[in-house]
Amino acid sequence: MMEDYDPTKLSSEEIFWRDHYKFFKDHGYTLRKRYDPDWIPSWITTSKDWLDCEDALPLRHYQILDATRTDGSLVVLKRLDIEIHENEIAMIKHLSSQTFSSNPRNHCVPILEVINPPEGSHTAFLVMPCLFDVDFPSFETMGEAVGFFKQVFEGLLYMHENHIVHGDCKSDNIMADTACLFDSPPHPWKRRMKRDFSGRVSNPTSRTLKPVKYFLLDFGLSQAYRSEDAPFLRKPPWGGDRTVPEHLAPDASPCDPFAVDVYCLGNYLRQSFLDGWDGVHRSTPQGFEFMRELITDMVHKDPIKRPTMSDVAARFDVIVGRLGNRKLRSPVIPSDHRYGLFETAAHWSKQLVRMARRIPAIPRI
Repeated sequence: MMEDYDPTKLSSEEIFWRDHYKFFKDHGYTLRKRYDPDWIPSWITTSKDWLDCEDALPLRHYQILDATRTDGSLVVLKRLDIEIHENEIAMIKHLSSQTFSSNPRNHCVPILEVINPPEGSHTAFLVMPCLFDVDFPSFETMGEAVGFFKQVFEGLLYMHENHIVHGDCKSDNIMADTACLFDSPPHPWKRRMKRDFSGRVSNPTSRTLKPVKYFLLDFGLSQAYRSEDAPFLRKPPWGGDRTVPEHLAPDASPCDPFAVDVYCLGNYLRQSFLDGWDGVHRSTPQGFEFMRELITDMVHKDPIKRPTMSDVAARFDVIVGRLGNRKLRSPVIPSDHRYGLFETAAHWSKQLVRMARRIPAIPRI
């Protein structure tokens, strides 16, 4: 409860990070001021309310913390117990190899560094770029959302072509490098504020003008197979999506993990762009019925009747080919909102300028 929160005190999870402050500093990463062993809360020596201070923000997840690299770039550190997460570290190194990282179809989050455990510890650290939710900031046009669909289909297809199952395709494991859309990077945990809390972030630049890349992340449940191991089977359950039909049967038998990936990605898209989230009051965008048939097939109860990711990508290309320029440049409007005359005029004025400049409706990386 917020009323019980004392911002001057670190939780046990935060103390872990404080105790590693110098360790990260020696590796070229500076944690937030809150985790400096010499930290004095900034609001104590100023007239500021603690709610307006960056160093009052608590840790959101014990396993993850943002930091600043010596070159000034914002990164995310993820702690992993090497005895528990040995598979994830091995998979990350595999996906970060030159063969994978050099391929533009690869949308696995790049690992900037793997920091080995300090002496006497079993905790290693992954260093990743700081990413944000796919819908932050909101999509401006249908074409921008289509560009997202294309990238996420391409990314999972690339993994499947290399006989790798992601294993946990859900909303918080698909993210975007959207910091470039702002004049100053947003704070990872309070996105409307600049990272240093010097003010609110700027209005974002359009993804149409500054295309962003989308990434798959969290490979703790990923698994690589050999082509000769077909048919590929894996005993359920796994992953964060608890609605996978194959996993719901009592004493569920081993099933095709690639078909499960297709279901989970389709279910994420269904919830985000078509039907909303069960039990969650959250507005979904209008106008994506053109994706209905494909997504419905992706979440078919019978895994044999689901398309493969190769089929998904091919069918998606056909769908996109049928979308006209007007549809692609149309605004993405939440279902609980209606565009007024001024908003409509402002939107299409911008689109006419972009068409005149021959800026593609679907952003190209």
